[in-house]
Amino acid sequence: MSVAELNGAAQTLQNASTLKSEERRESLTFLGLSMPAVLAILIVVFLPIFWLSSLSFYNAAGELSMENYARIFESALYRRTFVVTFQITIAVTVICVLLGYPLCYWLTKVPDRTAAILMVFVLVPFWTSVLVRTYAWLVLLQRNGVINSSLMKLGVIQEPLQLAHNLTGSIIGMVHIMLPFLVLPLYATMRGVDTDLVRAAVGLGSSPRGAFWRVFFPMSLPGLFAGIVLVFILSLGFFVTPALLGGGKVQMLAQRIESTITVYSNWGAASALGVVLLLLALAMIWLMNRVFGLDKLFMR
Repeated sequence: MSVAELNGAAQTLQNASTLKSEERRESLTFLGLSMPAVLAILIVVFLPIFWLSSLSFYNAAGELSMENYARIFESALYRRTFVVTFQITIAVTVICVLLGYPLCYWLTKVPDRTAAILMVFVLVPFWTSVLVRTYAWLVLLQRNGVINSSLMKLGVIQEPLQLAHNLTGSIIGMVHIMLPFLVLPLYATMRGVDTDLVRAAVGLGSSPRGAFWRVFFPMSLPGLFAGIVLVFILSLGFFVTPALLGGGKVQMLAQRIESTITVYSNWGAASALGVVLLLLALAMIWLMNRVFGLDKLFMR
């Protein structure tokens, strides 16, 4: 091997060593810069979760016990609360999908200016307090409210419908609040779909319906599943809307946790409910990932 080749090989090794040192230095710099944010997350998020979890293992006498978790699985009241929570959450998620998907698809077909104006109406709920929106629905849905009065004047119904202070009212109010959380990620994904692919499928002999289901729909799945996860997880912990529109007849987990603390001052039992609620949310995300392969969808 000539001297020039030896010098070239030595230079290459030196450059590789220098590059590795720079990468190591850059990694350490990035770690140092991100450490305050990581510590803040650990303090703000994980410390309260750890404190909440520890409280759930103490009974009313302050002794270590699994009594709080045993009560959750043995009590018919708690089981009923879980059933109602999942009934409402699943119903709200399904209705949001049935309303949100056609809406987003239609928005991708109208001119951009029209779509921007219509998206303002979708975002209007974000500009109003949840409490105000819930009371507005209470005014609309009550026995003498706008909806019942209008239907009776038109002769559609003879007696007022029971739309408030029950499961129906809670679902209607929650759908109104949750719908934008499905529309935003889904619409963003649909806007990124290349419509030329759909036209190409039609040009190759597929029907418009077949092109939609084979090309457009699969490409919109990441946004759809992102919206479903957001709606489902947020609905699990809803409090204000079912408390007001349910009229005390609808008890979700968040309401049960609040009453356990304020009425019975039992932090251990409330903490156990909170831990179970958190584990259920994580389990649903894991299950959806296993069934639908969300990681693969988002890596496309």
